[in-house]
Amino acid sequence: MKSGTRKLFVLSVAVLLGTQALGDSLREAVVRDSAIRAGLVPPAETIVRTDDALVAVGKDLFESKLLSLSLDTACASCHLDRFGSADGIPVALGTDASGAGLDRIAGGGDIIPRNTLPFWGRGGKGFTTFFSDGRVDASVSPMISQFGETPPSEDPLIVAIHLPPVEIGEMVLDASSTDGLQTETLQSAKKIYDIVARRVQDDIELSSRLAAARSIAASEITYLDIASAISDFIRFNFALKDTKFHRFVFANGNLTAEELNGALLFYGRGRCSSCHNGPYFSDLEFHAIPFPQFGSGKNGFGVDYGRYNVTMNPADLFAFRTPPLYNVSKTGPYSHSGSTASLREAIRYHVDPLAFFDSSMPANERAQYYQRLTLWAETGLNGVVFSDAEYADIERFLGTLSFESVLQVNEVDLVD
Repeated sequence: MKSGTRKLFVLSVAVLLGTQALGDSLREAVVRDSAIRAGLVPPAETIVRTDDALVAVGKDLFESKLLSLSLDTACASCHLDRFGSADGIPVALGTDASGAGLDRIAGGGDIIPRNTLPFWGRGGKGFTTFFSDGRVDASVSPMISQFGETPPSEDPLIVAIHLPPVEIGEMVLDASSTDGLQTETLQSAKKIYDIVARRVQDDIELSSRLAAARSIAASEITYLDIASAISDFIRFNFALKDTKFHRFVFANGNLTAEELNGALLFYGRGRCSSCHNGPYFSDLEFHAIPFPQFGSGKNGFGVDYGRYNVTMNPADLFAFRTPPLYNVSKTGPYSHSGSTASLREAIRYHVDPLAFFDSSMPANERAQYYQRLTLWAETGLNGVVFSDAEYADIERFLGTLSFESVLQVNEVDLVD
């Protein structure tokens, strides 16, 4: 190669590489700007201060079966580290169940008709809406909850922690021995709270620590004190932490080419951030995505009306709260009923649900499916087309939202 030709070749390569570097830099800048515009903030800005003593006793209460009427279920029975603080199965199994993951299914137990929700970021600043149907919602005033005008606390996380111990099948065994406490009224709830509080009072080690942390006598412990301790544990242990994506946005960290492409699709053509936005990658609002229904559903006979069960507003039929996306790679199966095994499929259901249409489904299921499709079509997600490689890139991007909890939760059901 002649000298002049060689110089021209080297110059051309340099220009090409420079152009590619400039393109990558622009793509990175677009993602960083889009994330900040969509409400991403450094995790420290979401932290709510907790008390160390309450966190410690709250962890033990979280792992204690004293909170269930039949003494066979703890919060930690369904919220396990290995499943990203969920349980790894489609719908939860509560009382009379044991084990974890597939072993829990094999052992039987009372079925809770919805997928177990993880805890990442719950109770952080601005996180006001709890459960997939928003049955505890402090984004409005007065707060929405099953306690009506007399919630036990102004803190929505504490209110949410009041619900599992009084839910039939979750921590109240569905049996003749508990008939008088299965009314799901405020009166029966108060009786259950009193029973649980007395159990904790009678546990000398737990009661002394909880009483000291709450600056009360052990004999004065109520369920509100128990819920307050558990709320501090959840806020501390599952608080948002720096992820690879946070470091990319706020500290000039790096993403792989595939992760960057997935982020561009997430904030761009995929329109994912139209709902998955804010500090928690959730608008905490309610939307209908045509996931299939698995199991009996909250309304029975394979039906779950979602948000409608709370508001009785027809516009809320089949709508569920936008799930936050932290550690989403670990928390499958997905959807309100755990009907979708893989994260890739869950992404596709958002933009291309007809890819999964089964013409053999019974007429009633088809009718509901058409309703969900109609509501989904109003979200603006229809018309988005991804290649298999692009689905994979979005999945890789979501993997950058992972981090670990501070404390290991003991799997209380595995050792009796």
